[in-house]
Amino acid sequence: MDVLAIERGDGYRGVYHVLHGVIDPLHNIGPDEIRIKELVERSKGAREIILALNPNMEGEATCLYIKRLLRDVKVTRLAHGLPIGADIEYADDRTLAHAMEGRREY
Repeated sequence: MDVLAIERGDGYRGVYHVLHGVIDPLHNIGPDEIRIKELVERSKGAREIILALNPNMEGEATCLYIKRLLRDVKVTRLAHGLPIGADIEYADDRTLAHAMEGRREY
């Protein structure tokens, strides 16, 4: 479903790799239970890997793990922050912090 959501956005034209989960020690899901090994194998020769994982603890841990494995490849993440049309007054503190960190020049 996530791939379909990204394709609806019409902003990416590349190859996808679906991990089928995230590292989650509380549920006995480690790197060997998801498709990180296959990602590392497929990344040979890639210029960039864009990680599109949820901005929660498990997503962050999985991103850090992948970044450590892919030292020779540029690893980026989707931006986090306020969606278009959202009111700032209704955003939570974490969303606002990510929006400030991911700001760009106008």
